[in-house]
Formats: sequence, structure tokens, C-alpha cells
Amino acid sequence: MSYPPQGWRDRAVLFECAGESLVGVVSVPEAEAEVGVLVIVGGPQYRAGSHRQFVVLARHLAARGVPCMRFDYRGMGDSTGPARDFESVDEDVDAAIGAFLRACPGLKQIVLWGLCDGASAACLYPAGKDPRVAAAVLLNPWVHTQAGEAKVFLKHYYLQRITDPSFWKKFGSGQVSLLKSLGSLFSFVHAAGRKASADIPVEAANGRSGPFPERMAQGLASRKGPVAIFLSGRDYVAREFDDACKANAEWRKALDRSDLEITRFADADHTFSGPGEAQAVAEATHAWLRARALAR
Repeated sequence: MSYPPQGWRDRAVLFECAGESLVGVVSVPEAEAEVGVLVIVGGPQYRAGSHRQFVVLARHLAARGVPCMRFDYRGMGDSTGPARDFESVDEDVDAAIGAFLRACPGLKQIVLWGLCDGASAACLYPAGKDPRVAAAVLLNPWVHTQAGEAKVFLKHYYLQRITDPSFWKKFGSGQVSLLKSLGSLFSFVHAAGRKASADIPVEAANGRSGPFPERMAQGLASRKGPVAIFLSGRDYVAREFDDACKANAEWRKALDRSDLEITRFADADHTFSGPGEAQAVAEATHAWLRARALAR
């Protein structure tokens, strides 16, 4: 992959969080910058990302003058400590921001960038209480509940199946089992009828209460600074997010702001694994940063 002439380099950083050692990589541009991008990794995976997507992003931004850091949570990749999920990484993100600022002394503000439950973690992070956080870029945010998943499958999978002539051709030839198909369908209908809150413990491990999708929306609504949301066209997670935003008052409120922009990648899958898609996301990220005066 080719980059513009501007110089950059990758720099490994080691920093502490609650007595554990965390590992990160900062892609540092030649010239100092005031705004940097911190990648919050969706799990379970480490700092390179699926098909090295986060490496592509970090180096693309650094080559254009924007520092970018990616790191491993405690218990993931090369970082020590017990494994944790996206609802328990506020301390990790806070420590990573501090390490990023130390690695690039010219930085004044940070943009949180996350895919899937990395985007969820970015929403849950108390950015309103952290003046270092200037903005957020959220890719296919994870708002999963059993009820939400079931509704997505009923709407986007089973409806397509029963209107597809090839399905009925297979059914007529005996290649499709009626009992199995009906059993699967009824299980999704039953799940879709459940309340989303029934899927989620009332008290989360980190002391927060209530369904995490609603807490995500509340966190997003309370933060200052622009927000970009990137959604894939061929991804059930993105579709569940769309449906949740339409059905949930908290999400409608969170998205009702002039500094929020949604960009759709019609042919992309969940991790933007198709030819050129990771690069397209990197370019869209930089273009959005420039449009918001967060990058040169």
C-alpha cells in the first residue's frame, strides 16, 4: 500500500492500568499534531484488528499528519491481566489516552474510534467528564439483545427466504425440512416478542444499571463534540442498530443533533473485509476529521 511522502513511524508503548501492563502501538507523523485518534478494539481481538484493519487505519492517518494509537485491553493480546468485556474497559481507555498524550506531547485532544463493541465501549466511556475527548467515530455499534437479533432475522432473513423462488424450489424437492424451518421460525418469533431488558442483567459488572444499549444512547447524548457513525450495508449488527434507533426513544434523542453524521457503506460486511473497504474506511475517517477541523 502506498502512502503520501509525509513521514511517519510506528512506536510501541508500554503503560500501566490498575497494576497490569498494557501494550500499544502509536503511528506517529513527522510533524506534531493537536488531535489524535485512539482505536478502541472490538473483541475478542487484539490491536491489529480483523485483516489488519486497524493497522491500515493508523498508518493511513499518520501519513496524513494525524497520530493514531491502537492498544490491547487488559487480558487481551500482549497485555496482562484477566480478560474483560467492553463494559469494563473505562480504566483501560483512560490509561491509553494518558499514554497517547505522553507519546505525542503536542496532542491536546483525542478522537475515540471503535468498531462493533469497541464503538459500544466508546459510547459508554464517560467522555463528558473527560475534557481530553473531542469526538467519536463509531462503526457498526453493538446494541445486541436476543429480541433485537430475532427481529432483524425475521425482517431481513426470513422475509427474504419466503419470497425467494429458489427456497420454494428446494422445499418442493424435499431439500428443505418443513418442521425444522418452522421450528427455527417460531423460535425467532418467540424471541422477538421478548422485552430487550429481559436479556440484560439489571446491574452490570461495573456498577451501571439498565440495558446497555440504553446506557450507550445516554452516554452518547450527554457528550460534547461531533460524532460520526459508519454503517455496513451487509451486516446484521448494523441493521439491528438501525432498528434500535427507530424503536428506542433514547437512541432517537441521541441521534438528534446537528454534529452527528451517518455514512453508509452499502456493500461492506461487518469488518469491512472486502477489497479496498478497510482503505475506504480510513479515507472516510480522515475526510470526516478534516471536515470537522480535527485534522489538516
